[in-house]
Amino acid sequence: MPEAEYSHGHHPSVVGAHAARTVANSAAYLVPQLVPGMRILDVGCGPGSITIDLARMVGSGGLVVGIDASAEVIETARAAAAAAGVANVEFRVGDAYDPTPGERWDVVHAHQVLQHLGEPVAALRAWRAVSELVAAREVVYSATTIEPLTPPLARWRELMGQLQCANGGDGDAGAKLKRWAREAGCASIETGVETWCFESPEGRGFWGGQWVQRALHSAFAEGTERHGLADARQRQEISDAWAAWSRDEDGWMAMLHGWVLARG
Repeated sequence: MPEAEYSHGHHPSVVGAHAARTVANSAAYLVPQLVPGMRILDVGCGPGSITIDLARMVGSGGLVVGIDASAEVIETARAAAAAAGVANVEFRVGDAYDPTPGERWDVVHAHQVLQHLGEPVAALRAWRAVSELVAAREVVYSATTIEPLTPPLARWRELMGQLQCANGGDGDAGAKLKRWAREAGCASIETGVETWCFESPEGRGFWGGQWVQRALHSAFAEGTERHGLADARQRQEISDAWAAWSRDEDGWMAMLHGWVLARG
C-alpha cells in the first residue's frame, strides 16, 4: 500500500492529549451498537484510552484488542490497561491494512485513523472483510471554528489540512466516510456528525495548552519545516496564539467529526 506519514507523531504533548479521549467524548455514536460479550478490534488505538473504555463496556465476557503501528505507544497503552485493572483488553503492534490475520470481530473501530492512510478505501475494505460492523470517526479540519480567529490560528487550521495532504493523508476525511464506505463495498451505511467544543477554562487550557507545545516540538513542527509549509517564526506565532486563546475568556472552538457505521 502507498506509504503515508503519521502527521502527529508521538511527542509527549500528543500522546497526553490522545490519552484524554474516551468513548463518551470520541465514540458516543458507537455506544448503541455495543452489547456485552462483543469482540472489538480498535485500529490505531494510540495510548489506549478508548480501547480500555470499550473493554469496560463489553464486560469480562468480551474482548477488545487495540493495534497500532507504534511499538512505543503500544507499551504506553499496556501500562494504562494494567493501571486501570482492565483484563479483557490486549494491545499489539499491527498493520491497519492487514489487521489480526485469521481473526474475526463483531466490530472494527477506528478513531482518527483513515485521515492518515494513503488508501483509506483499501483499509475499510480490509476491516469489512473481518467484521460484522465497521465504525470510524474522522475530523473535518476545514470546518473547524475558532473564536477569536486570529491570523496565526487561521494559519494553523490551514496547515493541518496542508500537512495531512503533504504526508499522503486527508485532513477532511470525516466528510468522505460515506463515499469511502460505499467504494469499499459496504451495503448498509449510516453516517452523522459529532463535535468537540472547547470553551471552558479547563477546555481551553487542555486544547490550547497542548498546541503551545505541539506547534514547536511535535511532528507538526518537523513536518511543516520539511515540507516548506511554515518556518520557525510562524510556528512560534501559532504557539503564542494558542497560549493567548487559552487565556481569553471569550475563547471558543468547535471541531466537526464525521462518523460512519458500515455493514455488509
